[in-house]
Amino acid sequence: QVQLEESGGGLVQAGGSLRLSCAASTRTFSNYAMGWFRQAPGKEREFVAVISGRGGSTYYADSVKGRFTISSDINKNTVYLQMNSLKPEYPAVYYCAADTTFLPVGMKYRYWGQGTQVTVSS
Repeated sequence: QVQLEESGGGLVQAGGSLRLSCAASTRTFSNYAMGWFRQAPGKEREFVAVISGRGGSTYYADSVKGRFTISSDINKNTVYLQMNSLKPEYPAVYYCAADTTFLPVGMKYRYWGQGTQVTVSS
């Protein structure tokens, strides 16, 4: 069982930056790929980025490439999502997810956090 807790969400102006954090309660953090997803009201949850257990591999959605960076700190059991040049979009809840598979079928990660709200104002 892995528990995930996101933090760092909030209100930011368009063009600004925000860093999200996700702390994982597991003794085997390096065994899990950690991903970020987001979901706007009335829309399906969409994949944002994922990082492998030891941080050697990353993968991004095309919509965030060049603007978002995913990273991890094994010593702190924490994964981060640095978001730059934020666009005015519908409010979205950003979720952290974990799985032993880097890209599970259907992006069905096994463990999920409760999410953190991000709002970008124009």
